[in-house]
Amino acid sequence: MLSRRWFSLSKSFPILARMVTSTTGEFQASPNMEDGHLPIHVNNVREKLREIVGASTNWRDHVQAMNERKALHTLLAKSQADLPPRKMRDSYIEVILPLGSQPEIREKYLNVHNSVRFGRILEDLDSLGVLICYTHTKHEAVQRSPLSIVTALVDKIGLWKHEIHPDCDIKFVGNVSWVGRTSMEVKMHMLQLHEGVYSPVLDATFVMVARDPENKRPAFVNPLIIESPEEKKIFKEGEMNKIRRIDSSRASLLKMAPTAEERNIVHNLFLNTLDTRTMSFRSRMLPPNSVWMQDAALKGLEICHPQERNIFNRIFGGFLMRKAYELGWACAYSYANSRPYVVAVDDIMFQKPVEIGSLLLLSSRVCYTEKNYIQARVHSEVYDPNTRVHQTTNVFHFTFMLEKEVPDIVPKTYGESMLYLDGKRHFDAAMNGNTAP
Repeated sequence: MLSRRWFSLSKSFPILARMVTSTTGEFQASPNMEDGHLPIHVNNVREKLREIVGASTNWRDHVQAMNERKALHTLLAKSQADLPPRKMRDSYIEVILPLGSQPEIREKYLNVHNSVRFGRILEDLDSLGVLICYTHTKHEAVQRSPLSIVTALVDKIGLWKHEIHPDCDIKFVGNVSWVGRTSMEVKMHMLQLHEGVYSPVLDATFVMVARDPENKRPAFVNPLIIESPEEKKIFKEGEMNKIRRIDSSRASLLKMAPTAEERNIVHNLFLNTLDTRTMSFRSRMLPPNSVWMQDAALKGLEICHPQERNIFNRIFGGFLMRKAYELGWACAYSYANSRPYVVAVDDIMFQKPVEIGSLLLLSSRVCYTEKNYIQARVHSEVYDPNTRVHQTTNVFHFTFMLEKEVPDIVPKTYGESMLYLDGKRHFDAAMNGNTAP
């Protein structure tokens, strides 16, 4: 398993792979970026974000704070050409999570298996990604940023290790790797200190968007200067990622029919469930060592309290990811009767912000299995009790590995068959180090 992930991640992060396999054993996120950068304590990341946008720590002040931000729209650039270009190193940030040297913060990150809660890591990555983008767009003459920078997409997260030690320091590093007119791609790496050396744990690619102070319209961001062949390669990868995401959207099963190969997969699944004694299309039987997809689901409900708000007084995206991950993990655990280990996260699109006070409905199901792997899908929606309207906010995709082979998941309806194919696409992409179409 490790060699397979190493191969796939090496293709996606060639500079990372080269750095890790160097004779010194040292890891560097990008050449010459570390010089002059002091690490930030993980507890200070969100405080820095509040300072940048002028957010209050008190919920009762949120209306006044948002009204004050509206006046900042006059500071927005009229075009991207009006903004000074930035270098990749300008947005480079290091954040320290001192689980080893400061054990008093360890319990927040500890799970029952004496490992680090991956959901907490997702929260930290989301906050760091936003801070990196604000660092890229900062203007020294302006006290508060007029931009509202939010997470638009978690493109991919690939893990190098199955377990994260709860008693060793962790370091997050990252920088802006690609810039469009109003969006930015951020690459982040997580490393853990062991025997005096930081070794890679995961790599993440997020896409952030900049909007006006009221978060209603797109806003321009600083262009990016490319300084070296390696940075040119990273930037080109960002361009390719953008093209891939457009192609993926067009090929979505919600828009396009399955391919001929996928149609054969669905038909064979259907034939395998027919009762040969009756030879009727309506008589279905579950094959041995299999589970109907409808029986492999878990649901959850969250009341969205002010405690979980972000700097713009909506529900923090990292919190949404944590809750979705934990439900997906529980669904996989329940299905396999064995502990799941997360392998990859990809294609999390933030379609709609979640307001304070919302009823958040989470629905998880196993949608694809292969040997000892499970692909779990979590659908997130908000429900308004006054109007009885449901609105989708996110769809999450998680790939888990287990220590033993798991039963086959079997779709029963056409809709479940589409979920099966979509899960297979995400699983194949995770194993190949790409993002699914």
